[in-house]
Amino acid sequence: MSAPWLVVGLGNPGAGYAATRHNLGFRVVDVLAQRMSAGFGRHRRANAETVEGRLGGVRAVLAKPRTYMNLSGGPVAALCSFYKTPVSQVVLVHDDLDLPLGGLRLKAGGGDGGHNGLKSVRGSLNTGDFLRVRVGIGRPPGRMDPADYVLKPFPGKEAPDVELAVVTAADAVECLLTDGLAVAQNRFNT
Repeated sequence: MSAPWLVVGLGNPGAGYAATRHNLGFRVVDVLAQRMSAGFGRHRRANAETVEGRLGGVRAVLAKPRTYMNLSGGPVAALCSFYKTPVSQVVLVHDDLDLPLGGLRLKAGGGDGGHNGLKSVRGSLNTGDFLRVRVGIGRPPGRMDPADYVLKPFPGKEAPDVELAVVTAADAVECLLTDGLAVAQNRFNT
């Protein structure tokens, strides 16, 4: 049997972070788990919550590292090792300051762009050649520090746009797994 895809949502654990901009990755994989009709459980060998199932007929493991964002690499590397998933079948779903709220961009490889979660994963996997689903959160207003901005919840008026972005990003992940990167990019990149 071939290795499953590993779809990792990046975020910070704990109820205090659940509604923040930095936790969009967690929210997307939560939607995907609902589509699998499955709940997350603690993975014994990696500091992560996981669920296994099928997305669009494709075997996949969804994961949420239980470390803070800047330490996400350890759990991702442990899961790749456990499931024997090659880096080419790793999909990271994360927030992105450089895209407008609700914007979506799928890509393979690249740098970390100052995103500490990506930096940690790149360091732990010794490569940046994994797939990414970038979900836009927009730039902070005025001179607000980006580190403060990503840890703030979305204002209520943005809730419908955020929910649409989360569902669309989940659709994009499914398309990526079933139809490949080029098709998913053509359909979902904004």
